[in-house]
Amino acid sequence: MTRVAVYVDGFNLYFGLRAKYGRKYHWLDLQALATGLLREGQTLERVNYFTARVRGDADAGQRQSDYLDALGATSPLVEIHDGRFQEKKRRCHDCGSRWTVYEEKETDVNIAIALLSDAVEDRFDTALVISADSDLCPAVRATKKLAPTKRVIAAFPPRRNSADLERAVDGYLRIGDDKVRRAQLPDEVVTAAGLVLRRPKHWM
Repeated sequence: MTRVAVYVDGFNLYFGLRAKYGRKYHWLDLQALATGLLREGQTLERVNYFTARVRGDADAGQRQSDYLDALGATSPLVEIHDGRFQEKKRRCHDCGSRWTVYEEKETDVNIAIALLSDAVEDRFDTALVISADSDLCPAVRATKKLAPTKRVIAAFPPRRNSADLERAVDGYLRIGDDKVRRAQLPDEVVTAAGLVLRRPKHWM
């Protein structure tokens, strides 16, 4: 059997889903999605999910927290890797008003480190990278150079594509509507501690 490790660029996937479907498919079972992308003769080893905790919006932060807890309760092969949001100040040059924005940081670096280290330590035969971020091209090329027997495949989220990444990987596919629709968590998830987590109404 061919061992497959999956590397999910959380924000690239999130905004691809949102661009095509709105919010209705955000309650996504990443392990089920990854399993649905496997070919015959492949076995899923692990799903690495790279994200960052939302700042500056309490409601969005709670939805994200519930989702991550639901993943933890239902998807034993999913491992969450936290990046961070960096606070930045903005100022309008015309009116002088100021505000704070939060910019996601470290996701592509964290994916690159995990991909390279897992390849060198022989934790997969094929890496499936769910992203269309061309910033990952150097990591893909380095992986193929350091571990030439490993294959790297890109799985492009809905409404996302990268010609540069297409050229860097061994192959690519596009995540179709049916894969996303079939890979939804139950509307209610009960944790080991008995906590009931529900799909946010905002994501219906």
